[in-house]
Formats: sequence, C-alpha cells, structure tokens
Amino acid sequence: MTNPIIKFVNTETGEEIVREMNAEELSKWESDEAEIAILEQNKLERSAERAALLERLGLTEEEARLLLS
Repeated sequence: MTNPIIKFVNTETGEEIVREMNAEELSKWESDEAEIAILEQNKLERSAERAALLERLGLTEEEARLLLS
C-alpha cells in the first residue's frame, strides 16, 4: 500500500512539492484521524442524549433554546 499524498505549496514562489507522507507524517495523520472519529462519535452521542432529554421534557429544540437564552 502506498502512503497518502501530501502537497506543499510555497506561496511566495508558487513552487509545489507533491510526495507520499513519510512514516512520521503518516503516524500523526492516522492519530489525528482516530481522534477526529472519537470526537465525532462523542458529538453524535451527545446529540442523541439531548434529543432524548428534550423528548422526555416535551420540548422542541427551539423551545429549549428560548429557555436557555
């Protein structure tokens, strides 16, 4: 498998360098992707919990926003 491609652009000269990520860059990228996936999952869980709470309270999101503003 080839590593993902990375592109650097020198904004002063317009020079572009396109190459595969090295091992360190790939490791950081994979770590970042895993962290993003966890954050997205947490966001979905919070959203579902919020929707369930509003349902139990019999409130719409707009009504809850009005109460909290």
